[in-house]
Amino acid sequence: MPKTQVLIVSKGHAYNHDAFLSMFAEDEDIETTLVEQPAAQVLLRPENVAQYDAVLFYDMSGIPNIGLLHDGANDTGVPPADYVKSMEALLEAGKGIVLLNHGTVSWPDWPLWREIHGSSFMLSAGEVFGDSVQGSGYRGGHGPHPNPTFTLTPVDSNHPVTAGLEKGFTVADEIYIKSPNFEAGVTPLMRSDYEYVAGNFTPPPLAPPEEQENWDHPTGSNLVVWANAARNSPVVASDIGDSPEAYENEGFRKLLKNALLWVASSDAKKWAAAQ
Repeated sequence: MPKTQVLIVSKGHAYNHDAFLSMFAEDEDIETTLVEQPAAQVLLRPENVAQYDAVLFYDMSGIPNIGLLHDGANDTGVPPADYVKSMEALLEAGKGIVLLNHGTVSWPDWPLWREIHGSSFMLSAGEVFGDSVQGSGYRGGHGPHPNPTFTLTPVDSNHPVTAGLEKGFTVADEIYIKSPNFEAGVTPLMRSDYEYVAGNFTPPPLAPPEEQENWDHPTGSNLVVWANAARNSPVVASDIGDSPEAYENEGFRKLLKNALLWVASSDAKKWAAAQ
């Protein structure tokens, strides 16, 4: 049986390449191709991406005014017209998508990207899904605090993405606090037992200094993994997936493999088209 072909898009955020790619090195079901931005935008054109069954976004792109010039946006946060066209075609075709960690932070000013990932994560205070919210905090990752340890438990143990994870798994990794108002628009898959209160998180680092000093996020959502339908494309998004501690975790590896195989499946495409 042919392997599921996955295109991995990266750049814009530091990560351990060898540890990340080791998750797929000997996989019997998945074959990966890694491409960095902005070259990824060429491979994501319809005539090139057709050979892949799913796309895993692991880049942090489109953040305006911080000097990241890898995404073709020239530090404006506005995606190139060619990239917009390619992503719209990808969604129309129903290509499967998985986003990990900082992949949901990308392109905060591009409405289509939020439509894809469905997260309420905000780099600074503003409006999301009709509500005024605080900027989202984080804990662990590349910040001043070590990765917290928490347990993820499936919301629906019968979903293909959580298959084999019925008892959940414990992992140490970066985690986010974000408004719970996004939950109404997605399908919950896994929740965390971490306490989502402002005192357990670091203020949003890209928010203005005054906002950081006075930051006090309301109790946040504990939904860490969810499915979303972006037009015809089935999507799985995960807040975790930042560090070797996650890459080496058997539960996370199972979650990621399940997610990639599911979004590439005909069942997932039928599900997305019906939403």
